[in-house]
Parts: sequence; structure tokens; C-alpha cells
Amino acid sequence: MLWRRILLSALVVFNLFLLYNLVWSENGIFAYLDLKSHHALLVKKLETVEEKSLDLSQEIRWLKSDRTFTEKMARSRMNYLKDNEILYQFPKDTAGTTEGPSPDDRKN
Repeated sequence: MLWRRILLSALVVFNLFLLYNLVWSENGIFAYLDLKSHHALLVKKLETVEEKSLDLSQEIRWLKSDRTFTEKMARSRMNYLKDNEILYQFPKDTAGTTEGPSPDDRKN
């Protein structure tokens, strides 16, 4: 009878050890859920990178084969001009600027 109690208590301790490893260890359920969410995030990033890669591949094909597309890109990205054209570049507006003097600058 004593051996049964010892064996039963050893099995209970072993089961508690297995339960701890199943749930809270570095290979447990919580670690698995973290890895699963990280995997989903990486899959999303991979999809966006693949889409961008396809877009860039299409743009490369257009640049190699389509002269009007090449001209359009050169004109828009590098500010190339045709003969007798004038380019006007305006400074970008900042969010904090307003037209006219500020109320603090006015003298009463």
C-alpha cells in the first residue's frame, strides 16, 4: 500500500511538471501563440514586399520598352524639361505658417 502512495504521488508530481512545461515553458502554449502571431505578421510583410516587387518589376519593364513612360518618369522625378519650358518650384508649406502678421506681431 505504501508503494502505491509513493507511485501515485510521483505520478502526480510528474503530471504537474508536464502541465507546467505544456503551458509556461519556452516551448509551451503561450510561446506557441506568440510565435503564431509573429508568423502572421511576417506573412503580411512578405505579401507587401512581394506586391512592391511586382510593381517594381512592371516599372522596369515599362522603362525598358516604353519611351513615353521613360520620359514621363525622367520629367517627374528628375525635373527634366523640354526645350522652351520653364520649371517653377515652390517651397512646401509648413503646417505652422499663416499668411500675414501674427496677432503677437501687431502693435495697438
